[in-house]
Amino acid sequence: MFSYRHAFHAGNHADVLKHTILIASLQYMTQKEAALVALDTHAGAGLYRLDGDYATTSAEADEGIRRLEGAKDLCPLLQDYVDMVKAFNTSSTYKVYPGSPFIAQRLLGDRDKLKLFELHPTDCRSLSGNIAQLKAGRQIQVLLEDGFEGIKKFLPPPSRRAFLLCDPSYEMKTDYGRVIDMVADSLLRFPTGTYAVWYPIIPRPEAHDLPRRLKTLANKAGKSWLNAELTVKNSKITTAMRQGEEKRPGLPASGMFLINPPFTLKDQLKVALPQMAELMQQDSNAGYVLESGGK
Repeated sequence: MFSYRHAFHAGNHADVLKHTILIASLQYMTQKEAALVALDTHAGAGLYRLDGDYATTSAEADEGIRRLEGAKDLCPLLQDYVDMVKAFNTSSTYKVYPGSPFIAQRLLGDRDKLKLFELHPTDCRSLSGNIAQLKAGRQIQVLLEDGFEGIKKFLPPPSRRAFLLCDPSYEMKTDYGRVIDMVADSLLRFPTGTYAVWYPIIPRPEAHDLPRRLKTLANKAGKSWLNAELTVKNSKITTAMRQGEEKRPGLPASGMFLINPPFTLKDQLKVALPQMAELMQQDSNAGYVLESGGK
């Protein structure tokens, strides 16, 4: 249960998709004067070293943020994402990657609140230490709790405005069902909140069923929804010719499903997703999906 460490995957193509959508959503939602409560159910350590042992072992950032690092003529949304990562680095080569807690904190206003949940004890200690450097006071709360359950005490928020990001590792198959249960419960508690769920696209029935189940949930609740998927390579397991060993491809694709998304997001992604697929493609299977529905 506690084996997943995001440090191995920081800055990969899934992070590019997730954090680009996070930035676009919060840029829009923080324009209003009323305070916003941002909730992160699986916050991780908050900051990651791209030149550290974890990241260099996987080298996933090489196929993610580093593909965009020196890219020219990026669309506005991707440029905002690259500028965000750049802001955490002093050199032209990115060595630090901000996780969703630090991206969110940069975009929130003084009256907004950030609630960060992390159940991995080591990552929670790292998160607490990293957040302490911000000297943000009571604006940010770090909780060593199960985010699926912990968010319930903050919904509905006093300000009646909330953005929730849920991106579990899905190492446990039960996470898929827990995501559905959490979103269903959250919509009952606070129907007008914006709920963003990241999910992997892998050869597992639960993974393929998740966006379909989220669509059904949103439609039954009479809510608008948006689904964005990014594929960078083939998902098939291949066998090495000499050793006869299976070669697993790593994560080939991922998606972000939003309920009550910002109405500006779809048009932004119409431009950004093709550019993501082009810049981060690893084979001819690269592509994207953008769909929406509901109210």
